[in-house]
Amino acid sequence: MEVKKSELMFNGRILKVYKDEVLLDNGMEVTREVMRHQGAAAVVPITDNGEVILVKQYRYAVGKEMLEIPAGLLEPGEEMAVCAARETEEETGYKPMELIHLYDFFSSPGYCTERIGIFAARQLVPSRQHLDADEDVEVVVMPLEEAIEMIKRGEIVDGKTVAALMSVSAQSLI
Repeated sequence: MEVKKSELMFNGRILKVYKDEVLLDNGMEVTREVMRHQGAAAVVPITDNGEVILVKQYRYAVGKEMLEIPAGLLEPGEEMAVCAARETEEETGYKPMELIHLYDFFSSPGYCTERIGIFAARQLVPSRQHLDADEDVEVVVMPLEEAIEMIKRGEIVDGKTVAALMSVSAQSLI
């Protein structure tokens, strides 16, 4: 595969959108639209009582409040584990003393380069939230089993959250 031309169509704060003219290995020329994203880390914070800490926030793109695991964008050159620890403290007010890397995944590889590292966090030390000016986040603590039931009922629908909570449950990390 060979990229013949790549044109920046949109240059935003979180992502860039490109229109690429591509020559496939079979000789066919195609156009691909790609969102380039710096990547992110997301965390399942686990309390000493075996509960998970989630965050509730309004998501403008889907027009509703969502219950999610803490997550955030990677800073330039930042390692995913550092981002995971930072986001846990910023959004929940707890500093993780232990991080377990579970896996990485691409959120929408058909058109987006976003790669998200998923972590579990333990040994949480009370700190304080450090929210960005545009963040309005409510901390929600619940048993993992309750969160899994909410997934089954369609009440937790964020992809990274569903995958991470199911993974923590399957691996018996609590």
